[in-house]
Amino acid sequence: MIPTWRLRAAFARRLSDMYGTEVPAYTTLLEVSAQVNDEVIGKDGDAGRLGGIERVTAERHGAIRVGTAREMRQAAQIFAALGMEPVGFYDLREAAASAVPVVSTAFRPIDAEELERNPFRVFTSMLTTADRRFFDAGLEARLESFLGRRELFPPELIDLAARAEREQGLDEPQAERFLTLAVAAFELSPEPVDRAWYAELERVSAVAADIGGVSSTHINHLTPRVLDIDELYRRMGERGITMIDRIQGPPHWDGPDVLLRQTSFRALAEPRRFREPDGSVGEGSLRVRFGEVEARGIALTRAGRALYDELIGEPAEVWATRFPRTERQLAVQEKAFFRYEPTGDRPRDGRTPPQDLAGLVDGDWVSANPIVYEDFLPRSAAGIFQSNLTDKGTRNSTALGAHYDQQWLSGVLERPVHDPFDLYAAEQDSLLRQARQALGLPKDTP
Repeated sequence: MIPTWRLRAAFARRLSDMYGTEVPAYTTLLEVSAQVNDEVIGKDGDAGRLGGIERVTAERHGAIRVGTAREMRQAAQIFAALGMEPVGFYDLREAAASAVPVVSTAFRPIDAEELERNPFRVFTSMLTTADRRFFDAGLEARLESFLGRRELFPPELIDLAARAEREQGLDEPQAERFLTLAVAAFELSPEPVDRAWYAELERVSAVAADIGGVSSTHINHLTPRVLDIDELYRRMGERGITMIDRIQGPPHWDGPDVLLRQTSFRALAEPRRFREPDGSVGEGSLRVRFGEVEARGIALTRAGRALYDELIGEPAEVWATRFPRTERQLAVQEKAFFRYEPTGDRPRDGRTPPQDLAGLVDGDWVSANPIVYEDFLPRSAAGIFQSNLTDKGTRNSTALGAHYDQQWLSGVLERPVHDPFDLYAAEQDSLLRQARQALGLPKDTP
């Protein structure tokens, strides 16, 4: 049997190889990321604090877009075969200044051991066809009809995915077939694009056209992780690759790295075939795929996230006055999540461990190692989408928007969508209780 995590690792590798062949600039991004990571690790012995070099260099996240609840549910089945569960609900309609009519979740491992083995994740967006700010009733009906006629994922792939989830792996021939079909499902299709239909959707949103104007889905971007995103941004420019105008997320500052910083190179014009209104097929190009890169930091608690949301867009100088400047401050102010473990080599001096977390940390009774942020920021994701669009599209602000939320998405997927804060809190609290118990203290902090 090929176990689940090996299927996930193999899928991530094959997807990366395929995408590098289709988008050569992505290969350049991987090369520069690897150079920067090697240099950072060589200079900073503590750089592995947010993940060892093997994990960092293996890490990828992908992004795909689907059109209907059925397609979203099928994608969830494929990712479940890889040990990836839906985590978080992201409404990009509200996060973007331009027309981005999608809601999203991220499929990823949720167990700490599985994340360490291979942390591959896929940010998956679904078109909100019922939202009247973007689609009137007539366009919605035609769009639903078009989407209902296509088949993104062949039945054999869905059947193998269900078996892999049920049996927690596949035998070697089945695994090979599953991986072949799964990677093929995310390749760029050579089928001609209906030019008039695509253009009609593109007037609403380039994202809507990329989802509903074609007969298949594809990997929209793949994202390596880098340990110094500012240096990577500079070097990509030196390589002659046009980057978007900024790095999304927290500013570059001299405090702890938190949450997620990400940027990308601009979507490239790729040759595509188009079917014209008279039935003939001609040549053209589309800009829909780009190369993203990310730098991951420490996961923030709800209180830490609320403070971050207050400071979005503020310069580093403001952060220096308002945001915790050290990991210790993040820990004792309960602004971020950490793995707390008893300090094994602490001198036995006859003292009794204190009850409070600050005392345990300051007295070296416990070590506090950051929990890496494994998820996404809606404004940053929308910013990446927006920066790679050809235009802003249209949005009728006088119309009512359709309601979508995490509970609705759980119903669509027929499986629970996990709250990321709950996952981080459960991991931290479990380890802190164990540490307190090992020190002879009550399990719960007073």
